[in-house]
Amino acid sequence: MKPTLLLALLSLPALPAMAQDYDCMIEPAQTVEIRSPVVGILERVHARRGEAIRQGQVLVSIESSVESSAAESARARAEAQGQAEMSRAKVNALREKARRLQDLLAEEFVSAQAVEDAQAELKLAEAELKTATENNQIARLDHRQAVDQLRRRQILAPFSGVVVDQYLYPGALMDSSDTKKPVLKIAQTHPLKVQALLPVKAFTQVKPGQLVSVTPEAPFADKPIQAKVRTVDRVLDAAAGTFGIVAEIDNAKGELPAGLRCRVKL
Repeated sequence: MKPTLLLALLSLPALPAMAQDYDCMIEPAQTVEIRSPVVGILERVHARRGEAIRQGQVLVSIESSVESSAAESARARAEAQGQAEMSRAKVNALREKARRLQDLLAEEFVSAQAVEDAQAELKLAEAELKTATENNQIARLDHRQAVDQLRRRQILAPFSGVVVDQYLYPGALMDSSDTKKPVLKIAQTHPLKVQALLPVKAFTQVKPGQLVSVTPEAPFADKPIQAKVRTVDRVLDAAAGTFGIVAEIDNAKGELPAGLRCRVKL
């Protein structure tokens, strides 16, 4: 090869590396099995398989007649003010009585013993008022505890998503034990999670926060989708020569289902 031709070839700019794509899987951001925190009879399931759910929505109701009655009784005790009002009125009356006796003592119309007796009665009444006030505070705490117990009879959705499966139906006995069946299985579909295994040679090509192109399988392969890399494994699989990445896809409209195979391009 002529030296001039060799120099010309060496002076040419380097061609950019071709983008490579790899197999991946589109999965829910998280999947949770809904179990009961208490023992009871399943009264109603408010969402069925395949239905969309929103965060905070009631998913399961457990029979709660006893807890409702307890909460209502606790509320009545917490709102009762008769004892406290009576004690407060008694304190006011004895305080006025002690003041009048003190004035009469200054004019020597009553004895000092009468004033001391009135002050002793006032202190006793003030102690009764304090006891009534403390009982009201305890009643309010008991009411809050009863309401919390009642709320545990309803299971709320921890996130928005879809119901994947239903295992128990109204009338079934629910238990918090791990050996018992859950009521529902739910999945968070916004955002969606993209998991891929890449060869070690691609480790320097991907970083957290980087945008990658994800193409789902048919019939959703009409156009690539942008995904943001959230995590990159810092420990490689030496035996397989791979490492994992996790990216997220915005799926606020719910147009893309989870469980799709895909191709991710760096």
